[in-house]
Amino acid sequence: MSPRTWVILSDKQGDNGQVETIVDALPWPVEHKYVHMLPQWVLGKPRYRPSLEHIDLEQSDPIEGPWPDLILTVGRRPSMVALWIRQQSGNKTKIVLVGKPSGHMLDFSLVIASAENQMPPMDNFVPTTLPLMRISEADVAAESQAWRERFASLPQPLVAIFIGGETNPFIMNRKVAEDLVAMAHWVVNELGGTPYVTTSRRTTAEVVDVLRRDLPTRARFFEWQAGSPDNPYRALLGSADGFIVTGDSVSMMVEVIYLHKPLAIFPLPVGTLGGIDQLRRSLAHWLFNPRLESLGDRLRHRVARGVYYLDFFKILCATRDFRAFHRMLVKQGLAVWAGQPFARNAVELPDDVGAVVKRIEALFPG
Repeated sequence: MSPRTWVILSDKQGDNGQVETIVDALPWPVEHKYVHMLPQWVLGKPRYRPSLEHIDLEQSDPIEGPWPDLILTVGRRPSMVALWIRQQSGNKTKIVLVGKPSGHMLDFSLVIASAENQMPPMDNFVPTTLPLMRISEADVAAESQAWRERFASLPQPLVAIFIGGETNPFIMNRKVAEDLVAMAHWVVNELGGTPYVTTSRRTTAEVVDVLRRDLPTRARFFEWQAGSPDNPYRALLGSADGFIVTGDSVSMMVEVIYLHKPLAIFPLPVGTLGGIDQLRRSLAHWLFNPRLESLGDRLRHRVARGVYYLDFFKILCATRDFRAFHRMLVKQGLAVWAGQPFARNAVELPDDVGAVVKRIEALFPG
């Protein structure tokens, strides 16, 4: 008999997509429960605990028994609802959380997180190479077709340069903008192509000003604006011959990889405080990723588990090491560094979803 399964989601579509990727692969039906936050908790963070006090019960789907055997969820606020439901079930409900937890890892039956997240190697941790993102190839193809005539007149190859913004520990300042301009000139001078530069909501005005002023004449430039009907992002995903993506944006890099397009990572610098923060992230990566090939690795594995119980303020646990993630992508042949020749992405991606489903099925033996 299949476990009665609920999927608890909120308004974050990107997060929801990761859960839905798993749902699509499960061999049994699920019931969706959408929860809406009270106004003060749409952006604010309620105190993390099992609770329904932060959700609008009138706007949300009914949260009432009979309680499920299994919940799949993502994010701080929905996971609080899941923990409350488990209490009501007499702790019988199992919870699978996608993404790093706001509370303790051992609050959940399984925690699923991708390689940029540095998680202690506990028995309930299920690592994935990439975030379990959903990309509609049909939507990408449709946008690409809609822009086909505009792209056709541009000198080839068409190289998309996707720019994010400042994210700890990285900085994005005038010097970075000048380096991005130099990369656009490299596309023109070395490849003979067209750089198509797009910004995002996190790109600062200082960077935008430099790009608008100094990009080569051949370049095309799109400044991100909320709700713009003329955003070329998805069309470029389908049409560009290569992609240069700033290292802060895991989501943009991963979308390119899932579409098997050539990717180059544009590494960002860290400031003084960011350098100290990067040391913390690098330490977490070293500690939490032992290969278990030697006595020292096995000792480090035990220390890593102990750190989980001692790291009350999460100085190491559940941080992200973007640079380690970049190195992994390059090592596996999924990306190159910006300025290197593009490599065709013919690498077969690991079946992360299949591995996750097997771990979920194992929660219900027999």
